[in-house]
Amino acid sequence: MTSDRPDPATVATESMSNEEILEELVEGTGTNHVEVIETVIASLQQDESAMVSHSQNSYLWKFKYGSVEVFVQLTGQTDEDTFKVWSTILKLPTKNDAGLMRRLLEMNWSDTFEASFGIFDEQIVVLSTRTVAELSAGEVSRLITVVATIADDNDEALQQEFA
Repeated sequence: MTSDRPDPATVATESMSNEEILEELVEGTGTNHVEVIETVIASLQQDESAMVSHSQNSYLWKFKYGSVEVFVQLTGQTDEDTFKVWSTILKLPTKNDAGLMRRLLEMNWSDTFEASFGIFDEQIVVLSTRTVAELSAGEVSRLITVVATIADDNDEALQQEFA
């Protein structure tokens, strides 16, 4: 028998923010960081580009967001393990390394929120890292989104000016 009344579970979910949905996902069971990360990536990825590598307790995801690839690493589930997000935006050396470094330091001060620019393997990256201790679903969502957005918003302009 059908009803004209909406399903309460659907209505509740439709009115919830992404952060509230993520919090509900892990409520009462202890945070399952793997499930939370996969939910966030599924909401951000383009063209079903997400890939995951898993060994023992460690996970590494890669997905496409705009014009960049974003990497998410979880080294384990204990408080001492780390959660890291990064995206490469420019290869080194550039035609003006000093000018680029100054620009990135200025941007680190004003534009990067919980992320920062850094150098890894002769590449400029946007990154955020922290321990797993007290890591919430909302923080996982925010850090992945912040890194992906900053990388996508700045990669092409920095490549055009400095590559």
